[in-house]
Amino acid sequence: MSEIIFKTYDKIALNEREAFRYMSCKSPDEQMKRLFEECLSECLGALSYKACWREFPLLFCGDEINLGFARTKSKALFTNLKGCEKIVLFAATVGHEMDRLIKKQFLLSPAKSVCLQAIGSERVESLCDTLNAELKEQYKKQGFLLKPRFSPGYGDLSLSLQREIMPALDCAKLLGISLGENLMMSPSKSVTAIIGVYK
Repeated sequence: MSEIIFKTYDKIALNEREAFRYMSCKSPDEQMKRLFEECLSECLGALSYKACWREFPLLFCGDEINLGFARTKSKALFTNLKGCEKIVLFAATVGHEMDRLIKKQFLLSPAKSVCLQAIGSERVESLCDTLNAELKEQYKKQGFLLKPRFSPGYGDLSLSLQREIMPALDCAKLLGISLGENLMMSPSKSVTAIIGVYK
């Protein structure tokens, strides 16, 4: 088991097309584009891009996966990690400010609230993509390749795994992420995931 690595980012490249996809808007008109730009100007400066990650050994025990920090019998994750000898567990967030802005606009302007939701989702996914690209380069130098990231709640991987992920990465202290009774993270624009590492 390795140490937890923590990193902050000043800027993350914007995928505007992806943000509009989250709004189910394939061809935004001028009014939609103006709303989008207005929301961007309100939130971009307030976001806090933070991530942490940690490497764990991986063992397969029959149909059970020993992730180093927890055990699971997820068939989907088993398939994803097949051929891997270790994993990288990571968490990423854009901070609490986005939630505050979304909540504020929910009553003032529902359209803005929806737009901010979409931007928040794009921001944290782009943060994850940036981190994944960096990890890919780091492990490539060591002779390893990475599988696609796999998050709790996807396929048959239970959200309850979040209870083990939070302390394994010290998410509360490093990222300010807490877990509710419904297993949802706060800030809501946060992601945890497992990445398989193989030769």
